[in-house]
Amino acid sequence: QVQLVESGGGLVQAGGSLRLACAASGRTFTSYALAWFRQGPGKEREFVSSMKWSGSDVYYADSVKDRFTMSRDTAKGTVYLEIDSLKPEDTAVYFCAGRSQRAAWSPEAPDYDLWGQGTQVTVSS
Repeated sequence: QVQLVESGGGLVQAGGSLRLACAASGRTFTSYALAWFRQGPGKEREFVSSMKWSGSDVYYADSVKDRFTMSRDTAKGTVYLEIDSLKPEDTAVYFCAGRSQRAAWSPEAPDYDLWGQGTQVTVSS
């Protein structure tokens, strides 16, 4: 019933910035905490960031915390991932995912119930 749709990816030169968006639809979307994952070519799906719709419980992977910022607009049902100083190693499909806000925080992809189709981010050097 709740659906997630990512957007904002594209081809960007190293050093540039992007803002990814995840639009959540469905009347119960606020029952889920939202997270961003990414999967580079030949790599495992990697946790990036997560937060609740209240703006609390914001977490970042150590590998991205210096350059990535997650935010949300509850009225629009949208969460964002702002990426600064893009590097070629940021090239990946970025996924939005959700799980119950009542569940304990987890950076593990199998613990998430809802997934978008992903948006491709390609960083050229």
